[in-house]
Amino acid sequence: MKKKSKKLETEKSAKSSKIDSQNYLSTLSNKKPNSITSETAESSKLAESAEEPKSIKYDIMRPWLTLDPWQKDYINTDPNQDCFLLTGRQSGKTTAMSIKAVELCIKHFKRGDFVLINSITEKQAYHMLAKASVYAHEFYDKDIIQKGDLKQTKHRLMFKNGSGILCYAAGETGEGLRGLTIKKLMSDEGSRMSEEYYIATSPMLSVIGGSKDIASTPAGKLHKDGSEKYFYKCSKDKDMKKFYVNGEDCPRHSKEFLTKEKERMSELMYAQEYLAVFTDDLKRLYDDNWIKDVFTLPKAEAPHASEGRDYFLGMDIARMGKDETTFECLDGTDTDHVFQIFKEVTRKNLITETARKVIRMNEKWNFNKIGLDDGGLGVGVLDILLGNSSTKDKVEGLNNAKRDIDAEEGHKPLLKEDMYVNLLVGGESGKIHLINDDELIASFKSIQWENYGETMRISGGDSHEAEGVIRAYWLVKQKLLKCFIMSL
Repeated sequence: MKKKSKKLETEKSAKSSKIDSQNYLSTLSNKKPNSITSETAESSKLAESAEEPKSIKYDIMRPWLTLDPWQKDYINTDPNQDCFLLTGRQSGKTTAMSIKAVELCIKHFKRGDFVLINSITEKQAYHMLAKASVYAHEFYDKDIIQKGDLKQTKHRLMFKNGSGILCYAAGETGEGLRGLTIKKLMSDEGSRMSEEYYIATSPMLSVIGGSKDIASTPAGKLHKDGSEKYFYKCSKDKDMKKFYVNGEDCPRHSKEFLTKEKERMSELMYAQEYLAVFTDDLKRLYDDNWIKDVFTLPKAEAPHASEGRDYFLGMDIARMGKDETTFECLDGTDTDHVFQIFKEVTRKNLITETARKVIRMNEKWNFNKIGLDDGGLGVGVLDILLGNSSTKDKVEGLNNAKRDIDAEEGHKPLLKEDMYVNLLVGGESGKIHLINDDELIASFKSIQWENYGETMRISGGDSHEAEGVIRAYWLVKQKLLKCFIMSL
């Protein structure tokens, strides 16, 4: 009898939890869900009478509990309406789009209607689908196809009513997406996508009267030839419903964080990244032609070291729990024909784990030199490598701010701008070729420059892989300089 009572209490508790979750969902819309299962309808009906909590702390795993007013407005927008979202960094656009994708499939779409999620890279597209999946399993678990040929994969989330969410990287031109017919196109980081992408995807919507939602932080108004970029054109399109989200209005950004970002960034960069302001004073350092000419190498499945080659490793060390640590290896044996051997990205590693990884890599590749930023957590990795007999004579700290490069002449600045420009010149001269990889290309596309007084300032929102490459190539340049000095 006690066991039966305990079982009833457990079921009651689970049902109560479901009702609370549906209560938060019900705040998204005044409409009753046109749901597929009776369980969903039951929970939704009960939710209408539940009281909404007064204050809920933001939970990154359950962001639907604390949606901003603009997110709710966007999610509830007419499914046939084109939407334009111009937002500051980390303002919640990806969360809002992922929830809307699920709600469209469950409440509005019929068999054969699909949402297509696109971003520049697979990682970014998968991130949105992952958010959609978590939300769908929380509220519509019974409506998801979880077995058989149409079960969930990293590229799709299918529902029993025949609708679904598809997820693919946009790539450089969107050519790989041709042939699909979709009801809603969702383009994340749309300001970074090429004109060719929009040309390839627009016809997908016409056959069944689909619509598109394009979201991004801004990235300039004009191309080099003076023509307007597609994303900027959308900001002036009267037929699109527009959402402008200033990062300073986002309750998840603390004043302390934004103050530090203002100090770290230039005024123009802060305006673009957090205030969502279009500006053409910020320009891409590596244009599309440079990208096309430099990123020409296929990714090797299992690269191996060869005797007599000079390998250079460039690294960018992550802040703990944030960003990514990158390892970029170049073959600089012939300084006029430098090419990338491999790239690797890790996340949330301890300082000791990163240092041990470098030591293991060096055992295999016998690097000529190893370069990393010796600021922040990079100092800890540098100290360990300096204390290891196999790496102590190879590792160099390449500080983004400055370092002594000639003790006899006193202190000379080595700015990260020097390393970025060094790579720019190498690419323009045809002296370096990199792996044709979406993540790596996106990193370089994020790098922008501006005039700052009498100097040039370079920065980027996704610069980690690019900074690993510029350090490796800087070490190749040092090899060339040493060879020149020895020949004198």
